[in-house]
Amino acid sequence: MPVFPWGFTVQFRTTGTRLAAAVTAVLAVTALGAGALAAAPAAYAATPAAAGANRDTGLLLFPEGYGLGGAGSTGFLGASVTSHGTYLLWTPYGGGASTWVKKPEGGSWTMAGSDVLVLGDAGWTSEMRKLTLRNMATPSAPGVDIDLTALNANYVGVLSPTSVLAQVTKADGTAELCVVTKDGTTLRTQAVTGLPADATDFFGGGPVRDGRAFVGYETGPEGARTGGRAVIDLAALRATETYAAVESGYGFSNLMLSDSYAAWLDYRSGTGLFVTSVDRATGERKETHVGSRTEKSYAELVGDWLVVGDWLVVGDESSTPQVVDLRDGTRSGFLDHVRGLSAVADGSLLVNGDRAADGEGLFRITAAESAAPTVTKVAETAPPRPLEIEQVHVPGTVDLDKTGGTVTLGWTLSRPDASLDVTLTHTATDRTFRARAAASVDGADFSLVWDGTIDGVDAPNGTYAVEAEATSLDGTDGPVYQGWLMNLTRTPNPHDYTNNGSTDVLARDAGGVLWRDDLRDRPVNGRIEAAQRTRVGGGWNTYKQIEAVGNIVGNGVGDLVALDGSGVLWQYAGKGDGTFAPRVRVGGGWNVYHQLAGGSDLGADGKADLFAADTSGVLWFYKGTGNASAPYAPRIRIGGGWNVYNQLTAVGNIAGDAGGDLVARDKDGVLWLYKSDGYRFAPRVRVGGGWNAFTHLVGAGDVDADGRPDMIAYGPGGTYVYKSTGSTSDNPFVRVGTPLYAGEGSKFTNVS
Repeated sequence: MPVFPWGFTVQFRTTGTRLAAAVTAVLAVTALGAGALAAAPAAYAATPAAAGANRDTGLLLFPEGYGLGGAGSTGFLGASVTSHGTYLLWTPYGGGASTWVKKPEGGSWTMAGSDVLVLGDAGWTSEMRKLTLRNMATPSAPGVDIDLTALNANYVGVLSPTSVLAQVTKADGTAELCVVTKDGTTLRTQAVTGLPADATDFFGGGPVRDGRAFVGYETGPEGARTGGRAVIDLAALRATETYAAVESGYGFSNLMLSDSYAAWLDYRSGTGLFVTSVDRATGERKETHVGSRTEKSYAELVGDWLVVGDWLVVGDESSTPQVVDLRDGTRSGFLDHVRGLSAVADGSLLVNGDRAADGEGLFRITAAESAAPTVTKVAETAPPRPLEIEQVHVPGTVDLDKTGGTVTLGWTLSRPDASLDVTLTHTATDRTFRARAAASVDGADFSLVWDGTIDGVDAPNGTYAVEAEATSLDGTDGPVYQGWLMNLTRTPNPHDYTNNGSTDVLARDAGGVLWRDDLRDRPVNGRIEAAQRTRVGGGWNTYKQIEAVGNIVGNGVGDLVALDGSGVLWQYAGKGDGTFAPRVRVGGGWNVYHQLAGGSDLGADGKADLFAADTSGVLWFYKGTGNASAPYAPRIRIGGGWNVYNQLTAVGNIAGDAGGDLVARDKDGVLWLYKSDGYRFAPRVRVGGGWNAFTHLVGAGDVDADGRPDMIAYGPGGTYVYKSTGSTSDNPFVRVGTPLYAGEGSKFTNVS
């Protein structure tokens, strides 16, 4: 089972209903919260994965149409070759969950009687250099990567989960057979001795038996080279038995080794294809004819017996597999047809075939002491599993401010030869995101990393229906569907009017139209990007000042106040969808103020406050109440002398202390910082000069999602984001470019 970052896995069968019905069923359990499953309809009940066995017979299942790709001591490998790729399915003999492995793109795979599956970078195994060794006895364990490129070496055979035989080609063109072992991060190379000095074109393929490997090679003088075979003692790293062969066999021969015999497939003009077998005790050689080189013949060794025949061709019933006793030539039948076979390190064979008494399936052929090998059925052929969505890896709740703005979603299908299309629907607005999930390099796992946006704009918080539709690549199975619920959250942003965590900036043009620019919640390639501009409405030129004041009505959404020409202050409650509720009168007499600054929480009580500077230079503090009908408490005098400033901006808690802070620009263009400790302002700190280049300074909330509130400066010379650094003694802001209002530095009469 794959491990996903959130550690949340639900395993179940796919519903066969259409997707809309599936989602309706999921939405029916919203009382349990997003991701809840306990009270879901039966179609969503958690059920175990199929064990891969026939419950009546106890036999394992081998998918119909699959080839036998290899066998080991703990399981066997099925291979499905399609126009869309080659898919490998490892099934343990114990009946546990099967494991999918995908063949490398442009590469190949091989097994040699052990549980180690070798994945390589070339279509021909002897040309493989970049290898991954997968120990399928523990399929969840990471593979061991061995790169032979630096050694100028090619794969010959696998020895263990961490070592291979490889042919190392030296600078002078000669070859050397070596054991290459991955030891931690280091490759250790050991040469094999006892081989002819001119041996080259090494190949393997058979199992390692009792610490011995069997290899083939080419040797002899130029123009008269012949084949050779050698048994390698891996403990001594030495060839202990060598045999001559007619041909090299490179590219077509099959190497076979038992306790009694060494054998290989050979060819001689006029004779055709035959098996050479050598009694390892006496040295006696025999030849067993198996056909011409053009026939699809096979041969394997099991004890003292040779299994020979032709691969089953559809419609051809003439070829009957046989076992040949190498001691006396006795022949007998054992199956009606053979479609594939694999030697196992314990000396047995696993064969894909059929016979009348048992039907089709996998059979184990085991040598007997004094009789023909025994035949035992271990798996029966069955139709491939239907396409199903077996597991869903979707978090019930995800906080995008804790995940860096992305969420990884995952699904496990019953087979990998499929596509998976995903739709995320915001249940409150029906806004949707659609994408095709990416198939894993290894297996039937599909994943989608969503960046939290819909149509380039940060998606709103709330509940999402996560819908998956799987279809087989060849179109013969599916589609099948599953639905799930996920709740999306972010840290509240007081300058967010669309409930998507990102800062929204409001600007009024000369015609009185108010516009909202939704920024991206995080920098894109280091820049603060504007995602979308939306018209809020007209008639806003009746107001002298429009100020974003954070959440003052207690609904968790940013709000506005606007001061009209007659001195009445109006409240516009944000609705969370980018629009505002009808205005509500806060009170009159506000024409005594020439500056308003809202949004900072001076009192450190979680409620947004408002500052107002009157025409005589006195600064007044209006504490937020959180009450929609009376959003501010009676004013409190902060102090006089504030008429030296022509711009006041509540920037939030940039100093890291208890309360929200304030910046003030004087008439000379110098910006000053007033830190709040939750009760009062500390003495001002000079930020720097030149700020009279801007007409508006906006406390914009956390623009870049780094946890600190930032400021936006707008003016004829350009618009910039001033990111809070967290330091108040030295450079409290750092300037970052943004395309927001590019070329529009004189277009707007109010920016907030």
